Amino acid sequence: MRIRSKYKRPTISSYVGMKCTMPTIVWSLVGCLLVLHLYSLVRQKERTGEMQLSLGNRTLFQELLVVEEDNIQIPPPRGKRSPRAAKRRPKKPISLIDEFLDENSQIRHIFFPGERTAIDPLNEDTSNKSYYFPGRIWLDTEGNPIQAHGGGILFDKKASTYYWYGEYKDGPTYQVQKNAPARVDIIGVGCYSSKDLWTWKNEGIVLAAEEKNETHDLHKTNVLERPKVIYNDKTGKYVMWMHVDDANYTKASVGVAISDYPTGPFDYLYSKRPHGFESRDMTIFKDSDGTAYLVYSSEDNSELHIGPLTRDYLDVTNVVKRVLVGEHREAPALFKHRNTYYMITSGCTGWAPNEALAHAAESVLGPWETLGNPCVGGNKMYRLTTFFAQGTFVLPLPGVPGSFIFMADRWNPADLRDSRYVWLPLIVGGKADWPLEYNFGFPLWSRVSIYWHKKWRCPF
Repeated sequence: MRIRSKYKRPTISSYVGMKCTMPTIVWSLVGCLLVLHLYSLVRQKERTGEMQLSLGNRTLFQELLVVEEDNIQIPPPRGKRSPRAAKRRPKKPISLIDEFLDENSQIRHIFFPGERTAIDPLNEDTSNKSYYFPGRIWLDTEGNPIQAHGGGILFDKKASTYYWYGEYKDGPTYQVQKNAPARVDIIGVGCYSSKDLWTWKNEGIVLAAEEKNETHDLHKTNVLERPKVIYNDKTGKYVMWMHVDDANYTKASVGVAISDYPTGPFDYLYSKRPHGFESRDMTIFKDSDGTAYLVYSSEDNSELHIGPLTRDYLDVTNVVKRVLVGEHREAPALFKHRNTYYMITSGCTGWAPNEALAHAAESVLGPWETLGNPCVGGNKMYRLTTFFAQGTFVLPLPGVPGSFIFMADRWNPADLRDSRYVWLPLIVGGKADWPLEYNFGFPLWSRVSIYWHKKWRCPF
């Protein structure tokens, strides 16, 4: 019997076959990469087409995609200027931001329209029913201006109702020290309910200030900003997170409160510096899998920190990621579309408006890529100042994929209780803002666009 050696040398023909196989494998891999690349581009185009098709079937949405220009002329100086305005502009040319910050400006009515133009849901004029007018006074069902600044919205499935929480600033504006930022005493967190996102009922103050105990985080002389509420499906509790601080902004912490009902009352639990870092402008984001995250400005607002909350949403875990390091961004507002996470942030310029930036990531924890300025329409200064406002929350529009409401505050540092709301349509779709020439599997982010409109309504 012939015994074959397992070390038998291959024949010449098999050796040649092996030489041919290696380049074939290499080129096959290259071909696969190219196919995957083309597939990603095709899918991106298909998704964009699907979105455009779905939006195109809605006349109202077609109206929202129209770029609306708005030109504001700076008037020549006239009359007496306020002392603060005089200090702000010693020898430099007058800009629209100067006019915006000057409480005696001749064009102040453009930024802060008077009471006669207020949005009144109980008004019998049906021509303006359900329309948003960014910058106008917005009245609740009792006829009073809505007080929900720096806030966010929770949709409660059990009640099929939207709840809008925000800073209740119905008090006098003052400065603790001469050069300190304008402020009002803490009154509490206001809550409003609505079925249609336009008619809002005042549910009262759901988390009130502490009047007597000066050591309490919520003593009226301290700071309470940017309250956000999410619902915990496992515990059945409504959990509120907020930025709490002292009058000099040195405490730099988050506060946590809890309630059995969306309309409160909320019980204040504690404050802390999350992960041992200072925290100022912040938000919370609940993902589709129920995991919640805290996002906050830290390190003197030079970077953002993101970390998951515990299962009961009452604390942070030990996990934290530093993102947008050295970019000095604040006022984060997170949202999600097609398994991609997006975020709108603002610069750090106090009460003065500045340029918004959009960011995108495949994971909440990053890495986050900056897409650019999402603002569309108005004029150049409108886009560089986020329409003279600062973002606070992004709310998905029901039934219209890729469409959201961008919620922002037009701060009035001369009278903070008269700060206005700027709600505008935000669309995710279209070509990438900064497309990569050769992405080979790297994300090709869709464009994020916030459209300026003097008057608009939701397409549902």
